[in-house]
Amino acid sequence: MIEIKDVTKMYGSSGETSGFLALKGVSFKIEDGEFVAIMGPSGSGKSTLMHILGALDSPTSGTYLLDGKDVSTLTDDELADIRRDKIGFVFQSFNLLPRTTVLRNVMLPLVYDHVPAEERERRARESLKAAGLDEQLFYHLSNQLSGGQIQRVAIARALVNDPTLILADEPTGNLDTKTGE
Repeated sequence: MIEIKDVTKMYGSSGETSGFLALKGVSFKIEDGEFVAIMGPSGSGKSTLMHILGALDSPTSGTYLLDGKDVSTLTDDELADIRRDKIGFVFQSFNLLPRTTVLRNVMLPLVYDHVPAEERERRARESLKAAGLDEQLFYHLSNQLSGGQIQRVAIARALVNDPTLILADEPTGNLDTKTGE
């Protein structure tokens, strides 16, 4: 499913500056059905790698194959389709819309996939329940929730489109120990 070969990512390099090396020579393969945790200290490139794997950023050099396709050769529309159809993201900063209800935040990926309104709501409700969020919170604004509740909403949103790949940056960081497990 995923193959990374000698991937390097440099930020801010130009003829005048050397820039910042975020990733250097990273190589690995992940097969369908595998669960993989990328661990390391703060600033070691974990989020950068997640953005590359999620087709949100591209490597400075090296190759990224997703389902046998070289991601660097795909058009912007093809990349958007992959992000919409194949990948569920749980971002470290959650990236929820603060003035939007919990339910609508989770429905958002389905809007872009042109899923009918009734189906969107049904799937969003199922995803929120599966993430352990109480139904009474579905109509709260996301900025009215605790850190752990917001994280559950972000997890529900990542799972709502039934992705084949889930990328989670610090997925249990705001959850209590029992919920994180």
